[in-house]
Amino acid sequence: MPKMKTKSSVKKRFRLTASGLVRGQQAGKRHGMIKRTNKFLRNARGTTILSEPDAKIVKKMMPYG
Repeated sequence: MPKMKTKSSVKKRFRLTASGLVRGQQAGKRHGMIKRTNKFLRNARGTTILSEPDAKIVKKMMPYG
């Protein structure tokens, strides 16, 4: 049986928490900051826990998670 491959892009962008949830960067902060409200920018700092459907996709690409 060959080794399962981990997607390098996923490995760089996401981490698993101890309880198995997927943690990633907040979306919407790459460009266009002028049109965003200060409240949005404040709340989009740091990392967040991905929703269950998104986490399922990411976990498939990190088989050894």
